Amino acid sequence: MSKSKKKKRGVFRFGLRAAIYISLISAALIFLLMWLGYNFTPKDAGSVSALVGGLIFLTSYAVIYFVSHQRIDTIERLFKNMARKRFMEYENVTSTHNDEVDYLVKQGIKSSRTIEREIQRLNRIENYRKEFIGDISHELKTPIFAIQGFIETLLNGALEDEEVNRDFLKKAMRNVNRLIYLTKDLMEISKLETGELKSEIEEIYLYEVLHDIIESLNYKAEKENIKLIVHDFDKNIKVKADKNQVKQVLINLVENGIKYNVPNGKVEVNVFTKPKQPERVFVSVKDTGIGIDEKDIPRVTERFFRVDKSRSRERGGTGLGLAIVKHIMEAHGEKFSIESEPNKGSTFTISLRRLDPVQV
Repeated sequence: MSKSKKKKRGVFRFGLRAAIYISLISAALIFLLMWLGYNFTPKDAGSVSALVGGLIFLTSYAVIYFVSHQRIDTIERLFKNMARKRFMEYENVTSTHNDEVDYLVKQGIKSSRTIEREIQRLNRIENYRKEFIGDISHELKTPIFAIQGFIETLLNGALEDEEVNRDFLKKAMRNVNRLIYLTKDLMEISKLETGELKSEIEEIYLYEVLHDIIESLNYKAEKENIKLIVHDFDKNIKVKADKNQVKQVLINLVENGIKYNVPNGKVEVNVFTKPKQPERVFVSVKDTGIGIDEKDIPRVTERFFRVDKSRSRERGGTGLGLAIVKHIMEAHGEKFSIESEPNKGSTFTISLRRLDPVQV
């Protein structure tokens, strides 16, 4: 007989077994009395049969009731608590009888834990949705109201002055670009925070990724009078990661270094290893910019947090760059660290899983 079948008939089998034992004991008692010479009349036989039948019924009922009542009560309380969203009470319930009641208890506990996890997941999504709507509403207001103000001014007569209207149109265009960047980053951070964006892990050459990034950002650095430096490292270094996401991380860090730097400053990219972590490659982006106060370092990876809000908006920052970096590195199971000192600059370091021996 299979284990599952035993579970389905456990309590009742126990009661039936007890009834059979009573019947056998009663029959044995009758035979014993007959053997001792006791003569049964038909009336005596009927009385004994009734007595034995009553004993069998009462014993079966009592055994089934007392054995199952406590655990059936457990099931009832379990499902009542599930209806009230109280799931922790039965965390340590253990089953030892392996019968149909224990089977129901196990299924009830399993269902309650599944429901609890789902409720927690839905609560997290709902909290995220509320925070996200609050943040985005605030962030969208600034560029939209700015564009509205420029257009209203132009419509109220500034169109006649070519110098003024060109200046206002340039400012409006800057805010339009900011909205474009903000929308793009919002889509990215939304997918990362809800787990919709999956990492496609592959083997990539780190040199190729950095080379593409420096080529694309060199013009922006020159325009801002910032010197962009990549220190020499082994071109054959390979890491295991999502190429597009690693590229996004490094672009955000280098752009951040350019954006919040000082005139004639520099941004240095360095690739290195650590003796105690030979399985990792580290990439640091160091700038000579405005730096971050120590108390603000834990918060710079939060959505829309800015150390210098006026400067960030002036340079088109969305306040999402470092939050995206943090989420991508967490999705890779890697580290992202920040070291900074006000007015001296910042160093942002990420770790990546390496594949080949590295010489840097």
